[in-house]
Amino acid sequence: MADVELSPTEWVQNQTKTILETGTTEGIKVAGRPIVLLTVRGAKSGKLRYTPVMRVEHEGSYAVVASKGGAPEHPTWYHNIKAYPEISLQDGTAKGEYTAREVDGEERARWWERAVAAFPNYAEYQEKTDRLIPLFVLDPK
Repeated sequence: MADVELSPTEWVQNQTKTILETGTTEGIKVAGRPIVLLTVRGAKSGKLRYTPVMRVEHEGSYAVVASKGGAPEHPTWYHNIKAYPEISLQDGTAKGEYTAREVDGEERARWWERAVAAFPNYAEYQEKTDRLIPLFVLDPK
């Protein structure tokens, strides 16, 4: 896809290139945990962008955690998803279209538990920052 841009971050670029070359997210891991690949539209540019994130799946829906490693600000892709919630997701070789929604309250608490179970570092990231780390649920279209 010539109209999709890679991340400027080298390790993210490398992950993305491997997924595109092999056609699967299988075997691509961060801290020993599987990832999925999102295709999101840039809030400012309108260009499509690849975003690999940790795999947090439950009954066909996915959670996307805007942790940025516990940084004080949201990752850039948070703003992209807020502006354009229609997302493509690849898990293994399976690809689908999803609609993202930011969750809160009890629903956020349930998904947060699932996210921490999938990637325990999220709990540490939350302790490092004063912001409540946003969590999106991606529901299939």
